Amino acid sequence: MSANKLKSVESHFAFGKNWDSYSSLIDRGRIDEATKGLLRLVPAEAFRGRSFLDIGCGSGLHALAATELGVSRVTAVDIDPDSVATARAVLGRSGVAVPWMVDAVSVFDLDPIVQGAFDIVYSWGVLHHTGSMWEAVAKAAAMVAPNGLLVLALYRRTRLDALWRIEKRLYAHAPRLVQRAFAGCYVTAFRLAMLASGRSFAAYAADYKSSRGMDFRHDVHDWLGGYPYETALADEVEQRLGALGFTAERVFALSPRPVIKFGCDEYVYRRRPAFTAVEPKPASRD
Repeated sequence: MSANKLKSVESHFAFGKNWDSYSSLIDRGRIDEATKGLLRLVPAEAFRGRSFLDIGCGSGLHALAATELGVSRVTAVDIDPDSVATARAVLGRSGVAVPWMVDAVSVFDLDPIVQGAFDIVYSWGVLHHTGSMWEAVAKAAAMVAPNGLLVLALYRRTRLDALWRIEKRLYAHAPRLVQRAFAGCYVTAFRLAMLASGRSFAAYAADYKSSRGMDFRHDVHDWLGGYPYETALADEVEQRLGALGFTAERVFALSPRPVIKFGCDEYVYRRRPAFTAVEPKPASRD
């Protein structure tokens, strides 16, 4: 499949429908957990009076959380029309006091001349699903104002990436009944793994909203269907963003080398006030 085709909404998993379903669960508790998730990455004072761009806004939960932390304005964008409709509904019914807008815009079409630059650009678990991750990272970085923050979560590379890529492509385009059956098998295997390690699956699922306000079963569907799918290592992110004029402020990376355990590493980088961009060398995949 061509790179341009992978960037189109038709080639993507139906993230928006999953977020629409999830949005009915958003309550005060989940908003509070989403707020805590943002504060884990960025201190409270860095939000106050700042502009906030959410790329790949999904349900709009974290855009909403940002408004509660005192930002001056919020812009949320997503390529999926269902996500756009859901985020508009979530923000609209929440009585947000600051100016906000939600638009159907691809990260590849963002332009700081058109939309303006932002003090905080946030994209959690999104850019690795765009079909051209490093190009998407560069586009997101270009939207950050001088001395502003770029906040990203990207899938870490594992030895099983090739298998996951096949699984996700098949799952994303499978009939809903097939997806439900596969998800059921996945959850059963997950339960057994937790039982073998002496942990309680029921307690884990019940407490799952403490992870940024998310929901276990919606996240399972999101993970299994998350196609396109790319991964990165922390040293690659450092090299790419360093060449774009950014300096690391906070990084939560599980390992600097390929691992079996999948999930997202989290990055907070600050744009230097003045820099000269250079072409980054390909990072090692050892």
